[in-house]
Amino acid sequence: MEDWDKEVRDALSVLSTGTRNSTVEAQPPVVTPPQPRSVPNIIAIYAWHPELSRSWLTFSNHLRDSTLNDRERELLTLATSWLRRGEYEWAQHTGMGRAAGLSDDEIEAVKIGSTATIWSPMDAALLRAVEEICQDRYVSDATWAELATYFDRKQMMDVVFLIGAYDMHCMVFNTFGLELEPGMQGF
Repeated sequence: MEDWDKEVRDALSVLSTGTRNSTVEAQPPVVTPPQPRSVPNIIAIYAWHPELSRSWLTFSNHLRDSTLNDRERELLTLATSWLRRGEYEWAQHTGMGRAAGLSDDEIEAVKIGSTATIWSPMDAALLRAVEEICQDRYVSDATWAELATYFDRKQMMDVVFLIGAYDMHCMVFNTFGLELEPGMQGF
């Protein structure tokens, strides 16, 4: 917090005290000291290594705006987070999943996996891809062939990279002890 306060003070020190109208006497700016604010835990971790984070977030931005639709992306993210015990990602993405069109029953069924009766054949294939990558580190020929009936090559690549990225997110955040923010609902 002290570093943040210093950064704010440094930023404010460059403010001009002059005015556009030179006939008006310049008044010093009224500066209200910043109130302490909490930095989200995930941002605090990214702040440990800005160069790495900048590169990682560039890749993450691609995944967010990839060839997959929001619902597909959130389904894959939740399934990966569940299987890799990524409680922070699970907590972050349950709301995002709802906003993308996943029902509460579907979010609960993610915990069961691809065999839950709620899933369409396409959803079940996506979930099998998550299960196979998390367990065996690759997608079986049968699952790959089924995915190919629903998705083109770019989309299938985005499926694999998304699962891999959230697998890594879960590993990194668990390793660094990322804690849930107040009010977040974990597992």
